[in-house]
Amino acid sequence: MNNQYVDLLIVGAGPAGLAAAISAREEGIESILILEREQEPGGILRQCIHNGFGLHRFHEELTGPEYAQRDIDRIRELNIPVECGTTVLSVSDQRVITCVSASKGFRRIQAGAVILAMGCRERPRGALCTPGTRCAGIYSAGTAQRFVNLEGFMPGKRVVILGSGDIGLIMARRMTLQGAKVLACVEIMPYSSGLNRNIVQCLEDYGIPLYLQHTVTEIHGRERLDGITIAQVDNKRIPIPGTEIHFDCDTLLLSCGLIPENELSQGAGVEISPLTSGPVVSDNLETSVPGIFSCGNVLHVHDLVDHVSNESFKAGKAAAAFIRNPSHAEARFAVCDGTGVRGTVPQRISAAPQEDVQLMFRPSDVFRNAAAVVECGGQEILRKKAMIYTPGEMAVLTLKKEVFSTLSGDTITVRIEGEKNNG
Repeated sequence: MNNQYVDLLIVGAGPAGLAAAISAREEGIESILILEREQEPGGILRQCIHNGFGLHRFHEELTGPEYAQRDIDRIRELNIPVECGTTVLSVSDQRVITCVSASKGFRRIQAGAVILAMGCRERPRGALCTPGTRCAGIYSAGTAQRFVNLEGFMPGKRVVILGSGDIGLIMARRMTLQGAKVLACVEIMPYSSGLNRNIVQCLEDYGIPLYLQHTVTEIHGRERLDGITIAQVDNKRIPIPGTEIHFDCDTLLLSCGLIPENELSQGAGVEISPLTSGPVVSDNLETSVPGIFSCGNVLHVHDLVDHVSNESFKAGKAAAAFIRNPSHAEARFAVCDGTGVRGTVPQRISAAPQEDVQLMFRPSDVFRNAAAVVECGGQEILRKKAMIYTPGEMAVLTLKKEVFSTLSGDTITVRIEGEKNNG
């Protein structure tokens, strides 16, 4: 067994891991190692060949591979090593990483700091309790995306999509462009869980119907899927008899949410939020375990890769500061979700943040003519008005660092005021 030491070890070479490494190197950290289980860096962006990436960060429209390549090129310019084909088995609370690869075998690596950037995975069929046989033709939307965009296989010709997450919406368009007939997109909630621009560009522009407050009630077929039945659901998400619609199809794509890949985080003893399914972090993105940081979709699921990169730059900078001065300051403020808010990140803020603090959260419902309000000790810190807040789009609030010295309480609450409208 080999043993080595690095100042900073990053798990994952997707957009989060790459951005964190770039930031840390620019902060002067020389000893950096990125471990990636796939055979190439870039993460999920490699199979996202559609455009729409980079508008915030680069102020131009890029495809996923183009966006990833810019960070890969920068990593190479900075001579930061990326070991692909390497699976991390565990991370300890003392920042000892156990990993294995075909080229270097089984190793343990001691790190001065660790950044967790493992990304997320799709919710599988088993978690959805969808009735029916285990016939062929049922895929997660991301798996179908990989088949079509990277491997050149078409999953089927007549397609129904369950769930209106962004990957599912994008695959509705992609399958249509490849010659398949997408019959419908079905969403159990009264609103879409994807970005509004994707609803317009991927469904409406191609005449694909979106059935809100519907779900799949039956899957037909033994060896291969040959049809599904959907039905409208009530406010308790129970199917309503007599509302059934049948579709003859050979493919069902599941786009029913993403789950942060936090098995390594849990193994390290990191506190996990039940709302985001990611680590509980402070304003510098440090977890409850000193010297272990988290960023990207393993922390909380983002809409835009631009936000992932921005967050990960902060994580790299914070990890660099920890390496130079290994101290773990206790947070003063606890951040709590108020009415209409779910899963605010970060959950803790220090008494005197070094930078402005971005609070990110998902609205719990659709709110129109609304305002996001941040309060502490009865004092209103920030109010941000918007025509609409929706669960499909991450809300971002920026608190100036100077404001924290004026606060008397120790709990910061984020809530939404407005007209709830899920229709």
